[in-house]
This record gives sequence, C-alpha cells and structure tokens, in this order.
Amino acid sequence: MDKFVIHGGKPLFGEVVISGAKNAAVAIIPAAVMVDGVCRIENIPMVSDVLIQLEILRELGCGVRVLSADTIEIDSRGLNTSVATSDLNRKMRASYYLIGAFLGRFGRAEVAMPGGCNFGGVRPIDQHMKGFEALGAKVDIRNGIVYADGSAGLRGSTIYLDVASVGATVNIMLAACLSEGQTIIENSAKEPHIVDLANFLNSMGADIMGAGTDVIKIRGVERLVGGFYSIIPDQIEAGTYMAAVAAAGGSVLVKNVIPKHMDCITAKLEEMGCEISEEDDNIRVTRSGAMRKIQVKTMYYPGFPTDMQPQLAAALCLAEGTSVVTEGVWENRFRYSDELRRMGSKIQVDGKVAVIEGVKKLTGAPVRASDLRAGAALVIAGLAAEGTTEIEEIGYIERGYEDIVEKLRKLGADISRVNFDDVPPIAKAN
Repeated sequence: MDKFVIHGGKPLFGEVVISGAKNAAVAIIPAAVMVDGVCRIENIPMVSDVLIQLEILRELGCGVRVLSADTIEIDSRGLNTSVATSDLNRKMRASYYLIGAFLGRFGRAEVAMPGGCNFGGVRPIDQHMKGFEALGAKVDIRNGIVYADGSAGLRGSTIYLDVASVGATVNIMLAACLSEGQTIIENSAKEPHIVDLANFLNSMGADIMGAGTDVIKIRGVERLVGGFYSIIPDQIEAGTYMAAVAAAGGSVLVKNVIPKHMDCITAKLEEMGCEISEEDDNIRVTRSGAMRKIQVKTMYYPGFPTDMQPQLAAALCLAEGTSVVTEGVWENRFRYSDELRRMGSKIQVDGKVAVIEGVKKLTGAPVRASDLRAGAALVIAGLAAEGTTEIEEIGYIERGYEDIVEKLRKLGADISRVNFDDVPPIAKAN
C-alpha cells in the first residue's frame, strides 16, 4: 500500500512548472474520437485519469502514440465501435464524455456509467440526457449502462441547462458538432476548459461560437479533420501550489499559467495576506506574515472554483480568526474535515457551510484521502503541520496532479511516496 509521508513545517521556495489542465485533457481526448485524421495533442498531463482514458481508446481500437513526456497522437480512423463498457470506464468520471463523442460520430452510444470521485452527494447526468434527447436521441440507463440512440439523425436544437453543468455542456458540444443544423446551449458552463475544448474542436474543423459565455452556438459540420493542439495550463493545480505556500509560508514562482484564469483564486489569497505578483505567464506567491480570516463561497466560473475549496480550507485552518467556507456547487464536499480535525484543526460543518477557527499549529497524523481535491488539501495540511503526516488512498491525488512529490521536493518539501507493504514491522512501529 503506497502512502505519501510528509515531514512538515518547512516553508516552500523556488519554482514550479504547472502541467496541462487535467479537466481540459479529459474532455479533449474523447473529442479526438470524432476526428477523421490524426490529432497531435501537446501539454498533456500524464495523470492517472488521462492514462486510463488513453487505455480505453486503445481497447476500442484507436491508435495512441506517446511522442514525449507531454505529447500524444490519437488516430481514431480505425474505430468502428460505439460500445465502451469495460471496467476502465467505471474508474473515472470523465468516461461519460464518450457518450457525446459516440453520438456525434456514430449516432449511437453504449457506455458504462462512470466512477471517479465521490463527494457523498448526487452527481446526476440528467442534464446530459436532457441535451441528448433535445438533439433527437433516445436515452436510457439499464444495469449501469447508458444507451443513447440517435440513429434517426441528430438535429440542432436550443437547450437550456437547469444548472451550468460542465459535464453536460461538454457532452452536448460533442454530440452537436456533427449534427445537422444549429445547436444553442443556454446557461452553459463558462470554465476555461470549456473554452479549451471549443478551441480544440474548432481547430479540427468544428464551428463553435460563444464558449466562455452563457450561450454557446454550434453549427454542425460534415466532418472533423486532424491537426495539432496544445492544452491550457491547469488552473486548479496552480491554485493548489499557491494555497500550499499560503499554508506553509515561503515564496514560489508558479510558471506556465494564464493569470486571468487565476483571478478568482489570487483575490482570495491576497485577502488572506499573501503577496501576489504577475508577469506574463508566471505568478509569484509569497506569504511571510500571519494569515487573515476570510469568507468564501464556491460558484461556477468565474466565481471561486469548487475544486479549490478543500485546499483553501486547509490553509485557513492556520489563519487568525474565524473563516466561513460555503460550498455552492456540490453537496457534502466537506468529508475531508474529519481528517483535518485529526491534525488539530477546529473546523465545524453544517450542511454546505464550514466554520473554521484558526489554530496556531497543525500536528502530523495518519489521514486518508476521500477524493482528489480532499487529498490535495491533506497534502497542504501536512506540509504546514509539525511532525509527520501519512496520507493513504493517494490514488485519488494522482488522478489530477502530475509528479506532485517531485514538484514539492524541488520546493524544499520533505515528502516521499512510500510502499508500506515493503516496510518491516519494526520500522512501521517507529
């Protein structure tokens, strides 16, 4: 069993290079299924979610070549199936993007219901189904399989999303690209990875306008062709390292970012007492004095992202005064609070609100990640804590953070990945 072992209490100094956006990559890779040609995709983060997706494509008969540490080629011209029901599909949430991609390419899809992080709340696909049905597909879920049949022909439609769902926006965009006529998605998600997906599809010959706004318009085209594309930097990975500096102290230059994408995060870190400076595609974050209490509520982009809520909460455990964190997107995303309390935090949760009373110090303890961002929060807490923190279930963390141990070690952190099955019992006791 692998764990992260962190000997905390060391401020962070140096530079960290941010990888490509995981949330963009897991949408763009399924989109490549629709392309009649070879896609070369650069700035790919080689995290476990991406590796699982690439293996799914290989199983389906796509050609997948890894050209370098961050560049791949996908050739889907030999793909002749719209069925993806292997166990790999159940290991990650974003496997459901194959429904939209298969509908767009084949007019039908049979895809296993996805897995991924479980926040303890409901993450339905009803908005996805609403969009597919508006395009003319019949959708049903039986025995954990999504069956979508649009063989009669998909036709453009106007679709109003009840919530600005990223997943539904992506899936509808994919299905609509090769549909007949114009599709309009109202109340669409505006996150940077939505824009990145639209830019990828447009570079392959799609006709999409309005990505990044409330209304996206897609005019169906006959085919998509191959090409080259580079994925945007990961907003959440960058924010995670910035929150780590806030918690542990120090000064770090965060490289390969789009500062505009970081505005919602940097604003809160500055409010907490961090010094932030921007230069081209770099952001420097410094924290030397005491952190201040804040109030924050997660919202859909351009609001503060739900995927940064646990990391910021971990830092706020050491802020002076009482902070209030409100979750405005997902239910029950505070399951990590029990683990932070094991480390000495004073955090109380009532429904979608966490009240955090800052403490002088955190103390290392054995803890367990319950999802991707909760795991990142525990890493941050461990970096700031006195003593040793051991984090289990690190597979969640490695779903979204590329080379996190090596990147943190270069910043001066004392963190290692240890296989405890290989450690002698007497060493474990010590």
